[in-house]
Amino acid sequence: MGYKVDYHIHTYYSDGTMKPTDVVRRYSDMEYDMIAITDHDGVDGVREASIAGEALRIQVIPGIEFGTDCSFEEKKLELHILGYHIDVDNKELLERLEDIRAKRADRNERLLALINERGYELSYDDLITRPNQNYVGKPNFARALKSKGYEIPDMWELFDSVEKEKIDTLEAIELIKKAGGIAVLAHPMQIKNLGEKSSDEFWNKLDELIRMLKKEGLKGIECYHPSADEEDSLKLVTIAGKYHLHITEGSDFHSEE
Repeated sequence: MGYKVDYHIHTYYSDGTMKPTDVVRRYSDMEYDMIAITDHDGVDGVREASIAGEALRIQVIPGIEFGTDCSFEEKKLELHILGYHIDVDNKELLERLEDIRAKRADRNERLLALINERGYELSYDDLITRPNQNYVGKPNFARALKSKGYEIPDMWELFDSVEKEKIDTLEAIELIKKAGGIAVLAHPMQIKNLGEKSSDEFWNKLDELIRMLKKEGLKGIECYHPSADEEDSLKLVTIAGKYHLHITEGSDFHSEE
């Protein structure tokens, strides 16, 4: 019998709703053997999760998920890169995360101003749901607007109209490598601008993209994810085998809602 694993989990240290201890207890109760905490652009929840993992006898892998920009065939793609087995005390990694956090704060200020310009009353305090919260992302805006009873038909389009400056994909892979970790391409089926999803064009371009990233240090592909059906997953496994890449599985868990 194989291990029961989930290598893609978010806590309230990024855009999840549960504290790391509760996340670990949830997976322990479901008899998982191994999980990875992969909060967006931060590692603040890893240590707490690891301590809980030791107590509950479930292995917790220190991880992260970077939102990145990748230049590919004269286009800019948004790719998410997962990092596993990273040193969460790596100086270069922590310094870069502080810079990313500052850029996100700037973007959030601009998005908050736009929302208020549209006539929806929202303050920064409405986005804060716990003490010492230092991550605010698009899901925080969505939950705050919903809690105030606002229904915005084009809400996610509105959010996406205010861009956040992201780090380059190759830099993210290098940061993970320098922190002693391995870099994995998250949810490939969600990548836009590769052609119609699951079309021949999509698969051909995805193959080219993965070949390029492999040369730059990519070590794996998230082949099993809610965005991939069974046929998609089999094709992703085939590509992973072609380029001798690790195959990972993740639920992209954020909350029990």
